Amino acid sequence: MKERRFRAFWANFVIAAVLACTFGIAFTAALPVSETTQPVNNAIYEGNQNGGKVALMFNVYENAPNVESIAAILEEYGFNATFFVGGSWVAKHPNTLLKVASCGFEIGNHGYLHRDHAKLTMQQNKEEILLTERLIDSVLEDLPDYYNCKLFAPPSGSIGTVMFEACKQLEYKVIMWSRDTIDWRDHDADIIYERAIKDIKAGDLILMHPTDCTVDALPRILEYIKSANLSADTVSNVID
Repeated sequence: MKERRFRAFWANFVIAAVLACTFGIAFTAALPVSETTQPVNNAIYEGNQNGGKVALMFNVYENAPNVESIAAILEEYGFNATFFVGGSWVAKHPNTLLKVASCGFEIGNHGYLHRDHAKLTMQQNKEEILLTERLIDSVLEDLPDYYNCKLFAPPSGSIGTVMFEACKQLEYKVIMWSRDTIDWRDHDADIIYERAIKDIKAGDLILMHPTDCTVDALPRILEYIKSANLSADTVSNVID
């Protein structure tokens, strides 16, 4: 009898200990994460709200003809923009890159193969960025006013602590966005237009891609920017 009570006591004790431990873990998980354990995130999501400017950002891995069309439309309106180019795209379309940069548009870095930078090692992050940097520089180095703006737009907006450390070591600013047209998914010029201009304000960083519908929507977007007494400029100028 005593032995049975003893076993029952220890069984209940173990159950109580497990429950207490489980509750403690759940309670701890519910607490706010302290600053010291939060992952690094020093990305830039918007620019100067007092500058009267927005930045149009075009992430480029395809559609070289559309890239040239976008540049021509921007020139027609007297606006500037930043093209974040993928290294593999640059390798295939150096002449398009040269044309765009020759018109005064800013060229940023979008990695080489559109990989998930949050899952890459430090070395892989650096290789993606540096290979693209060297390709861009090799195409544009003879332009009289060319300089590397050291801006990096992570593919798919995927960010992580290792990626941020790699960018810090390579002296790159990480650029995100304040509004996303999601034009890569929704091929509708009206939807792209609405997402670009709704509640637009100075300092906005507006993400787009060189899709056919983006080309169709762009003149209306630029007209609205003008009517809102704003101008479109490079990311570097808008975040300054």
